[in-house]
Amino acid sequence: MRIIPNLAILALALAPLPALASSCAEQIGTIERRLDSAGAVQVSGLRAGHVLRPGSLRAVAAVRVDPPSDPETVSTPGHMAEAEVLIVRAAGEDQRGDQRACENTMTQAKGMIGALP
Repeated sequence: MRIIPNLAILALALAPLPALASSCAEQIGTIERRLDSAGAVQVSGLRAGHVLRPGSLRAVAAVRVDPPSDPETVSTPGHMAEAEVLIVRAAGEDQRGDQRACENTMTQAKGMIGALP
């Protein structure tokens, strides 16, 4: 009688489970949307073939014109290009399952992007 519940537990433990999105994958998606925002286009310009993605419902509707509170966080086209390279690297780290490296890379990318207008 005890073998049936044990087999059921064993079957559940060995059953394939759906892959869950990691917190790093969510961060990557958020930053990619941020790089496709109106503020990012204002900083780096609209590149050939670039299409603006729809943003979050909570996103700012218009580009801000006031400067950021911390002048060290002003975005530049060069920093945004470096951030895009870091995002590709973070996506690779996330696919390999290296969450700590992915999160560290995303922290660097966020710092490179700075405060978008």
